[in-house]
Amino acid sequence: DAFFERTGHKILERYGMTETCMNTSNPLDGERRPGAVGPTLPGIEARVCDKDGNVLGAGEIGVLEVRGPNVFKGYWQMPEKTASEFRTDGFFITGDLATIGEDGYVTIVGRDKDLIISGGFNVYPKEVEEVIAEYDEVEEVAIFGLPHPDFGEAVAGVIVAANGSQADTDEIIKRTQDKLAKFKVPKRIWVIKELPRNTMGKIQKAQLRKQYADTFTSPAA
Repeated sequence: DAFFERTGHKILERYGMTETCMNTSNPLDGERRPGAVGPTLPGIEARVCDKDGNVLGAGEIGVLEVRGPNVFKGYWQMPEKTASEFRTDGFFITGDLATIGEDGYVTIVGRDKDLIISGGFNVYPKEVEEVIAEYDEVEEVAIFGLPHPDFGEAVAGVIVAANGSQADTDEIIKRTQDKLAKFKVPKRIWVIKELPRNTMGKIQKAQLRKQYADTFTSPAA
């Protein structure tokens, strides 16, 4: 929205991955829906399934699967990994959590491996991140799950404070209580200088989970 206000142009959001090249795209001419990655490109199929491969309905969150001439044939010299990530009907299991609307627009919710299960409830980090990212004192945010003796996993996160701001993490947590269900509210937030990223610029949540792994399980927790 800020980009559009400054330039008069809407960002063209798309979705692809190394194994598939591009899968979906908002239209070059037409409705570019912020936050969505558009419908599938010609010749490509997409569906959302549960972990057992059952196809879910429109608007339901599940693992995105794709099929088409763009999808690779398999991992080099890794037949077991290839077999585990393809359905028998040829759909590739992307590992991304998503929803598909009635109109075919796909919205990516997060990575399956980043899903937090706290007290038996599913927490999608992106939903929590979007709430916290709206606060003026927050430049960037990453939400992840940590081992917890009572809940299995606890919602936690880190933020990078906006330039010159004094981020009060307790206050940020308190404010999220008005916008999130109780089980989605972070139990701890830390302020760090920068988010760990790989060479592609992706946030390394595995590194964050490892760094703060003992937060709720150590004797002093």
